[in-house]
Amino acid sequence: MRLYEGTVQEFKKDIVNNSIAEKIADKFREYYKKSANESEFRSWDNSLRVLKDVLEQSKLLKNKIVIEYELPYSAKRIDVILFGVDKGGSDNIIVIELKQWSNNNVKDSENEGNVLVKFGRFKETPHPSLQVEGYYYYLKDFMSVFEETPKISLSACAYCHNYKKGEKEVLYSTKFHKAIEKYPLFSREDINELGKYFKEKLGKGDGLEVFGRFTHSILRPSKRLLDHTRDMIQKQQIFNLIDEQITPYNTIMHKARKLSKLSEKSIIIVKGGPGTGKSVIALEVMGELLRKGKKVYHATGSSAFTNTLRKILGIRSSSLFKFFNSFTNHQENEIEVLICDEAHRIRKTSESRYTPKIQRTETPQIEELIKAAQLLIFFIDEHQIVRPKEIGNIKLIRETAERLGVKENNIFEYELKTQFRCGGSDSYLQWLEDVLEINESKNILLQKEEKMKFNILSDPNELRKIIDEKNKQKKNCARIVTGFCWPWSAPRMDGTLVNDVKIGNFEMPWEKKDEFWKWATDDSGMQQVGTVYTVQGFEFDYIGVIFGKDLVYNKEKESWEAKPENSYDGEVKRNNPELLKHLKNVYRVLLSRAHKGVYVYFMDKDTENYFRNKNC
Repeated sequence: MRLYEGTVQEFKKDIVNNSIAEKIADKFREYYKKSANESEFRSWDNSLRVLKDVLEQSKLLKNKIVIEYELPYSAKRIDVILFGVDKGGSDNIIVIELKQWSNNNVKDSENEGNVLVKFGRFKETPHPSLQVEGYYYYLKDFMSVFEETPKISLSACAYCHNYKKGEKEVLYSTKFHKAIEKYPLFSREDINELGKYFKEKLGKGDGLEVFGRFTHSILRPSKRLLDHTRDMIQKQQIFNLIDEQITPYNTIMHKARKLSKLSEKSIIIVKGGPGTGKSVIALEVMGELLRKGKKVYHATGSSAFTNTLRKILGIRSSSLFKFFNSFTNHQENEIEVLICDEAHRIRKTSESRYTPKIQRTETPQIEELIKAAQLLIFFIDEHQIVRPKEIGNIKLIRETAERLGVKENNIFEYELKTQFRCGGSDSYLQWLEDVLEINESKNILLQKEEKMKFNILSDPNELRKIIDEKNKQKKNCARIVTGFCWPWSAPRMDGTLVNDVKIGNFEMPWEKKDEFWKWATDDSGMQQVGTVYTVQGFEFDYIGVIFGKDLVYNKEKESWEAKPENSYDGEVKRNNPELLKHLKNVYRVLLSRAHKGVYVYFMDKDTENYFRNKNC
């Protein structure tokens, strides 16, 4: 998606006619079905006028220009892309990040790679050269055109047109020299230098052919976390982080490097919804720190996710992956770095009915975790709490840390908002949360041209047929999931599974009871139905969801209702005053597991009609 495209000559004409911001805003409204906010409109008006002056210096006229290019599988947009032919006769593309930052609005951050920028209040963000580096590698990752011949060269730079250059200025400090050398940073007085940069790389041709190749490039499939886990942990960085993902990563790596010099405990909280890359960052951080010789553990409250990681990595690395209840006997700060993934699944205590009486202490599990490590990183989504015993939340982490003596200035909190699942569509998840009334209503409608396809089916057999066909085309790319609305039988004596999930003439078994953690990755999972407990933490190209009768929409009351009598999840429904909230979270998880498409069969027809009315 491109909000503006044309020649440089056409672009300059639109600037002179004061129409550029309006044209972009109109295309924004047409595509996103909402208006751009005032600050974004202002940035188009201001920054693009300055860019026009640079293009005057470059003497470019017929070169193609794209403004606000949406990245594949993401809702993030690149400010400007220019196309042309360089002085050596090679096709070239330049990615440009525009910033309105002034010197007074930028401060240094102790975390390498980050700066503090005033947006009303100071917010930590990546240095512009590192931000544009993320875009550079993202395009290289997902667009096959950069592997084709004739070769297309890709360049990237940042232009802070209100920022004054100087060695003592934050953006030009020594620690950023390496990044600036690779991805140049131009400032207010660099208008001529930037013009020369454009002319050198683009001035020998209009770029019409390279523009066509770029816009028609085949997109590579989006990366799936588990497919690359082994290399992430043992060999190299696999995922190139972008925008708000970079900031917490830089903070974590900076704190980890300083561990030997610091006596104080630090905590980093990273919150984000499904598909924002929490587990990607967690495993990239873990791999990099292990390669640097740090003592690092990864912990979750998910048996399926942790056991799968152990299986992928084998015996030598499996001991690094633990459960939240594994830290009852650790000494204070015994671990250098503890990564708590899916921290919303933290329990009240680590005790269970199998814990010997003599070992019962009733120490809060969050306290055990915080005490065990010097540096703790919590990745959390509070809307994924699906059981009464799961109590992980940001308030709990902060209050426990304070009680244990962690200083406020050693607690850092970041939020991930960019969607990399669900077709890279932020609006799909917003729509889903609106329909389930999890967040305050935004009256969002899901558009027919939405990148994430949402399909309502009238027959569960049709749903199964579609998912089977997807798996024939690409093995293990799709799964069927549902609410816990049927009993879960143990395998028969001969090992075959009971078809517990029954709807009319539709029958399928649950995941195998004694090997449920294999469901998401083993071939057998293609013929089994999963629950929230086996799908949480995983992702697929396609997901088929049977929306059970444990959660229904009451059309007379115009509200959601929990139906505990239709649930077989005893732990969740028993004496649970928050059952409705937990069931909404269950279906939010189930409906947000896919990259490309969701297929849904509703057992309750009023609920189906409610979804249909919300899906235009």
